Amino acid sequence: MSLLSLVLHLVLISVQLSWAQEDPLLPFSEHLDPEQNVRLKWGFDEIQGTILFELTVNTSGWISFGFSPNGGMTGADIVIGGVGPNGNYFADWHAAGNTMPVVDQQQNYKLLSLNQSDGKTVMKFQRSIESCDEDDLPITTLPIKLIYAYGLTDDITYHDTRRGTKEVNLLRYKPRISPPDSQYFDLTTVNLTIPTEQTYYHCKIIKGPTFSQKQHIYRFEPLIRNVDLVHHLLLFRCPPGVTDVYEGQCYTGVQKEECMEGVALWGVGGGAFEFPAVAGLPIGGNVGASFYRLEVHYNNQNNTEGRVDNSGLRLYYTSELRQYDAGILGTGLVVAPGYAIPPQAKGFMTYGLCDTAYIPQVLSETPQDFQVFAAMLHTHLAGRKVRVGHFRGGKQIDLLAVDENYNFEYQDVTNLGKTKTVKLGDKLLVQCIYNTENRTKLTWGGLSTTEEMCLAFLLYYPAMSVSGCMSFPNLTALRTEMGNPNETNWLTMMSTKAWDDASINQYQQTLKRIDQFVIVAGSNNNISRKIGKIPDLKVTPPALCRSGCASESLAWISLLLSLALRWVS
Repeated sequence: MSLLSLVLHLVLISVQLSWAQEDPLLPFSEHLDPEQNVRLKWGFDEIQGTILFELTVNTSGWISFGFSPNGGMTGADIVIGGVGPNGNYFADWHAAGNTMPVVDQQQNYKLLSLNQSDGKTVMKFQRSIESCDEDDLPITTLPIKLIYAYGLTDDITYHDTRRGTKEVNLLRYKPRISPPDSQYFDLTTVNLTIPTEQTYYHCKIIKGPTFSQKQHIYRFEPLIRNVDLVHHLLLFRCPPGVTDVYEGQCYTGVQKEECMEGVALWGVGGGAFEFPAVAGLPIGGNVGASFYRLEVHYNNQNNTEGRVDNSGLRLYYTSELRQYDAGILGTGLVVAPGYAIPPQAKGFMTYGLCDTAYIPQVLSETPQDFQVFAAMLHTHLAGRKVRVGHFRGGKQIDLLAVDENYNFEYQDVTNLGKTKTVKLGDKLLVQCIYNTENRTKLTWGGLSTTEEMCLAFLLYYPAMSVSGCMSFPNLTALRTEMGNPNETNWLTMMSTKAWDDASINQYQQTLKRIDQFVIVAGSNNNISRKIGKIPDLKVTPPALCRSGCASESLAWISLLLSLALRWVS
């Protein structure tokens, strides 16, 4: 082996080892101090109601971390830990003022590990997202002030200048990384006069930039010029066979609807999204053609005339490739006419099933398990809740994503809080719950804002050449079960039926019980069609408070108090 080959081999091993250290349970990271001596990593599970932290500080002394109402000591919720001469110490504290904190009577932080080497102390611990007692502060979807301090020894004394505060939104964290070679390109409409229609989908096939070498898109952000009319944006990559530009109304059978590989998305009320450090969307090189389809949904409920639009997306890219290519997988209920939501329903449920066992049938590459790190959930005006259940071996193992308070005016791509593994063969069930108490007619599935959808767009890695994994009820079976095999007669029955709680529930149970057509679409329009059944989805409320393993920590409290001289911020 030549010297150059040996060097390259060692570099590759070093990079692989670096990648291997990425913890899917701790996807977010911030340095809390300008000198970068204090680093916080975290991840969370809003469904289980827990949040995990790892604090690394460049010291061999005690370290502390906490939450503060105003950035100071007063009212702060704190943990202090370290590796002393006789072993580890760790406890949950609170501060009443600029004095030594007091140990909580109820220990609600759980120590998972505490190590010290090479002048660094690393403390991993977990707590509930909600506050567990009057001495704890709740973690919400709003920014919160984080505080830290540390010493040079295990004597818990005045921290001097080794302290600080930083405000971070832990549950809605949006990282911002700027690679040295970062560049961007825009894909937008150009001087489009918005039609005077309440619902209009505009599609534009655009030739994007061409790169001889592979690049990674690491961030996308919306460019919205008519915030009151633009409802959502979707960007799809076209297969190599698409080589011409096009512009016009979507879903008319005229434009290139085979462009279905998701690249970026945005919903009303949302903002920019940045990919985790281990993944990026591939462009250039041997990825394929550089044509894209931009879909813009205009929600012009007042039929406003003469509005001109130039909305679209800005995509940031870098030649510094990440470990994985990322992808977007559409799941849920196929958007098509044929199923209906009755009027006067308080909580009507629809379902879309993805059976990942069928994904390999549409792939040209080797299939593999994948990691889901973010999602955007989508219904229209009647939607109230969206849940994505995760099943393995016939049993529900998790809720992949949940929005128990769905808001049509706020549809953002949301980090899951931790990376979740989907094994090939797992099933993903999208459940949507609607309220139509204020409606007197059926609500059909369809594209219009007054019609309904049930979708979950999952962002994942490593990418596969698959665009969608969805299902649709067997309408022949549905009509037969309801006693009207003839389509015309069934439509008449549905529109004239006296809908009450009993008939709504009976229809909902029938819709869930019948066979579903499970459809998997590859990026190159390979299609798999199978039959599936809707499993039962269970929602278990999170355990709001989880006590830490305080027994090991309490033994050290007397030691800590005896060592403490004073604590002044």
